[in-house]
Amino acid sequence: MSNNEECCCKKKTADGKKKTIRPEDEKKKLTNRLSKIEGQIRGIKNMLDNDGYCTDLLIQVSAVKSALDSFSKEILSNHIRGCVVRDLKAGNEDVIDELLWTMQKLQ
Repeated sequence: MSNNEECCCKKKTADGKKKTIRPEDEKKKLTNRLSKIEGQIRGIKNMLDNDGYCTDLLIQVSAVKSALDSFSKEILSNHIRGCVVRDLKAGNEDVIDELLWTMQKLQ
């Protein structure tokens, strides 16, 4: 990213909300992960529709939770390495409070 480019996390919509512009390869990777999670959820629904055994359902739910946690960690890592670092270098320390608030929500 060149020095004159704006941070990917600072693009704002008309209503003032932040927006992240991600590279296509990153977006594709994240979308693929979500598609797999979506498939797992459909599998759980199918198990439920077919009277799946409780333990089998719970194991699959645990797998989905783990996959979502992994997805969240990937997004958080990208955010810290990109937007947070750039904001700190630019002298915007408010990003630390935002990051801490976000991390509390992830627990």
